[in-house]
Amino acid sequence: MTSPPPPQQVVWAERIAVVRKHHDMESRLTAPVSERMLDLAGLRPGMRVLDVASGMGEPSLRAARRVGPSGFVLGTDLVDGMLEVAREQARALALSNIEFRAGDAETLELPERSFDAATVRWALMYMPRPERALERIWRALQPSGLLVCTTWGGFDQVEYSALPRRTMARFRPLPTVEPDAPSVFRYADPERFGAVLRHSGFSVEHVESMYIPVMEAADGAGVVQWIRSFGGPVAKLAQELTPEEQRAWEEEVIRECEPYRTDGKVQLGGVTWLFAARRTEREPASHSSA
Repeated sequence: MTSPPPPQQVVWAERIAVVRKHHDMESRLTAPVSERMLDLAGLRPGMRVLDVASGMGEPSLRAARRVGPSGFVLGTDLVDGMLEVAREQARALALSNIEFRAGDAETLELPERSFDAATVRWALMYMPRPERALERIWRALQPSGLLVCTTWGGFDQVEYSALPRRTMARFRPLPTVEPDAPSVFRYADPERFGAVLRHSGFSVEHVESMYIPVMEAADGAGVVQWIRSFGGPVAKLAQELTPEEQRAWEEEVIRECEPYRTDGKVQLGGVTWLFAARRTEREPASHSSA
């Protein structure tokens, strides 16, 4: 009997069409954080790089260009439909040094000590058991290999997520999210996430933050469409509003978008934390205590 797919896989599989629609915009806007991740990883020609939760190819495609023909990049993701977009881009860019493989980050089977660096962009906070994914990465890295990953800041720092939630909360109560449950803000505290990395066999060498936009629209009405198209708890609650409440909620979103207007467009993003952590010889605590 075949086991059912993990809940996260189902969610993202259902969103492929929407994510594909907005991919070019998001890739352009978030390029600075991808490039900075690769800077922190110290990528150079000939290196072997593991990118976990690649989605549609960020930052794995950029990594492939940096390591060149003598290097290699393996991009993995839970949803093969996401990776198909990344494969299309790799073919369009004539990149022959990159491979995309579907798989759960928590159960990845990779040769030990086979990669020089690893990257994980905005994914660990959504995983049910991120420490298991970190253990897999630890095993796949060479001794002293670098892991570079990102998390989002706190609620008041990440308007692309906070604005929809804040406006909807005036009309309907939002589902409660436990601090340890998968969510955007799970690792908003860099000290807390640093402890997770250390517990997983890494030594945190560098932490920094930067602001990054993730979406833009001509106006607030475009932001309303973006919120609705991506689904999630806010979009579901919006469907439950009466017609009068829907109009009132949309007006609230449009009004709150005005402070985020830049060069004639509304941009929403947030503060993201970047971590560079080196693999130590100390095995992850989750393994040693097993």
